[in-house]
Amino acid sequence: MVKLGDIIMILDLAREGLSVSAIARRTGLDRKTIRRHLARGLEVPTYGPRAPRPTLLDPYRAYLRERVAAFPDLTGRRLLREIRDRGYTGGYTAVTTFLRAVRPDPDRGFERRFETPPGKQAQVDFAFFKTVFTDEPEVERIVWLFSIVLGHSRMMWARFVARQDLATVLRCHVAAFEAFGGVPEQILYDRMKTAVLGETDGQGIAYNETLLLLARHSGFLPKACKPYRAKSKGKVERPFRYVREDFFLARSFRDLDDLNAQFRQWLDQVANVRLHATTNRVVIEHFAEEKPHLRPLPPVPFNTVLGLERRVTRDGMVSVAGNLYSVPDSTRRRVVEVQTLAQEIRILEGDRLIATHPVLEGRGQRRIASGHRALPPPANSTTPRSGQPAPRPHGEVVTPRDLSIYDAIGRRLAAREIAR
Repeated sequence: MVKLGDIIMILDLAREGLSVSAIARRTGLDRKTIRRHLARGLEVPTYGPRAPRPTLLDPYRAYLRERVAAFPDLTGRRLLREIRDRGYTGGYTAVTTFLRAVRPDPDRGFERRFETPPGKQAQVDFAFFKTVFTDEPEVERIVWLFSIVLGHSRMMWARFVARQDLATVLRCHVAAFEAFGGVPEQILYDRMKTAVLGETDGQGIAYNETLLLLARHSGFLPKACKPYRAKSKGKVERPFRYVREDFFLARSFRDLDDLNAQFRQWLDQVANVRLHATTNRVVIEHFAEEKPHLRPLPPVPFNTVLGLERRVTRDGMVSVAGNLYSVPDSTRRRVVEVQTLAQEIRILEGDRLIATHPVLEGRGQRRIASGHRALPPPANSTTPRSGQPAPRPHGEVVTPRDLSIYDAIGRRLAAREIAR
């Protein structure tokens, strides 16, 4: 078979004046071949299909076609065993390559968009983010975005949090219901451990017991996504990319509180007032139509207690979820009981309630309640105390005076100058 490069060489040598015999000696080709290509000139050669080489699988191709046509779901391993019983000595890869060519394509059909009636369903999930707060520029922080999206209007409530624990999940649910002014009939969850514990044999999905108490108290039905069905929760997962690209990137945040303050502003001024690409409706206007279909808020707050024991530090503080809360100076026990509610931390010494604190977001924060310390704070203290003024600045303290005092002093000095 003469290649294109050989033809070009033949024509070049002929233009240099070499004879057919000389070209034949130079290229190693037959003189008849050289004369034929000199007569044709530069012409791209055409190659016919190669004759298929015989393989070890050839005697079994018809059998495999029949089996796959009758039972399309038969696996390659199963069919390999069958043809080996019939004498096949080849490998597994040859079988799977042939099956990919002959196995019929499944009829997937078109995806159907699942829309829910107003008030019917909301979807909940967490998303992972990394950031550096300007208050601590040397530390890279991991924060989580808890998001709940109403399925009908796509109204979104979300908050950045420091952890994915159960207390945070409960607190975010309560805050979202208050922001919506109602509760959806169902809430769809991914298989996050704070909501879904797993499946029990013959009994279906096992949900977190405390989450079920919240659901019973608020009046919604929890539902778990089917395993490996990511598209069933797209209404809450698709906005995560939107949040990341439209809000989170190229911004700086002082701390977690500042991050959430900027995020709430973005939700109110951008995300929830945009024209939604799927519904073709302005989100906040669509939500106004859905809101009357939500179930009413429960008449009393959710106060289910999550209890644990904690040791009191030497400076009279108790650590809960990465933050420190004070106990009174009169506390005698070194181990106390801590009860975490949706919005409140309670500390008990034995059966006696000795302290209550609002839940602090984030990590590394301290709170000293009013009346817990008999002595005033040291001069270098930066920990705020509830119900007391902020620590006074260092240096000389100037007592404020009424401006009339300075006016009187000025008049007196002016009178002395005139008397002189």
